[in-house]
Amino acid sequence: MTNPTSGYITDNRNLTGKGTPNLFFDIEKSILFERNPENIAFLLSSTQMPAMIGGSIADLRLSKGFIREPHWHTNAWELVYLISGAATVSVLDPTTNKRQTLKLAKRGETVFIPMGYWHWIVADEDNTNLLLFFNNDQIQTQEGSTMLTRTPLEVYENAYNINPKKMEKALKPIEGTEGVIIGPPDKNT
Repeated sequence: MTNPTSGYITDNRNLTGKGTPNLFFDIEKSILFERNPENIAFLLSSTQMPAMIGGSIADLRLSKGFIREPHWHTNAWELVYLISGAATVSVLDPTTNKRQTLKLAKRGETVFIPMGYWHWIVADEDNTNLLLFFNNDQIQTQEGSTMLTRTPLEVYENAYNINPKKMEKALKPIEGTEGVIIGPPDKNT
């Protein structure tokens, strides 16, 4: 269920009659997902800062070769802003089925991802840091790993002629997760 007070507000109506709002928050106190200390995502939204209606931000830090897994947002666009390092952002246009591969190599370069577009981000250097801006304070994300693991094995066979036993083995490393978020998953699982 979505929050009825979420979304774009053209003025400060959300602040009236509530006293002085808290306008400070340390984003590192709100971990969205952590693979390890070098591969971590922090999130700041109206959950952490109630006055922040209509938008949210994630701070994504990745090591070379790590990936923000393929996913899409059902209720927000995303703007990817490179702070440091280098990254490749891939976006699949659902209207043409064409993929755009966009390289971010210097601070300040950005990529815009429209709502509903399948996309992923790969770090091309260690110590890559990206800010991800969203136009919704309660973003909804559909992770690729969740879609893969929640699809019944017989569907892979019926739809794609993939042997269910092979698919089960292939999905084993990500089974039982709530999404890989930052991958790849540990090979020991």
